[in-house]
Amino acid sequence: MAEDRVEQPDRELTVLFVCTGNMHRSVLAERLLAPKLPAARVRSAGTEADGRVGMDPATRSVLRQLGAEGGEFASRRLTAELVAGSDLVLGMEREHREAAVRLSPGSLRRCFTLKEFLRLDGDADRRGAVAPVPPAADGIADPWGQSYDVLRACAEELDRLTADVAVLLRA
Repeated sequence: MAEDRVEQPDRELTVLFVCTGNMHRSVLAERLLAPKLPAARVRSAGTEADGRVGMDPATRSVLRQLGAEGGEFASRRLTAELVAGSDLVLGMEREHREAAVRLSPGSLRRCFTLKEFLRLDGDADRRGAVAPVPPAADGIADPWGQSYDVLRACAEELDRLTADVAVLLRA
């Protein structure tokens, strides 16, 4: 990824966030990262999205509270083209990363969970000395069908994580 940017400095970095329905987590991450990394193209998609659903009103409300814009939105299904056309694909859970890799096997080295991506950067100097991480530790809980407080907590977590991603990608 960093090598791509060095070789193609005028090329816009594309980040794709993936969740299940493209209604909460990936949308939140997309809309929270975009203003933190204005030079990048930030998108989102869902492994089970149908493309007909607009932004959930609760998600829009949480974004406003965090100072981000909801804007126009329609859910989008994850496709091989979206994955292959992205410099970095960040799933909310391991199953989302795996779905992206199944669609575009050549993108394997650019697909991570959001937490895994940040953890690997922190662990890069300690390669081989880091204990395995349980699958659940790499996931961001799905707020679908949960209370507004759960959605808000998810959004706050994603706000912190996307801030870290922005710092890392600007480095």
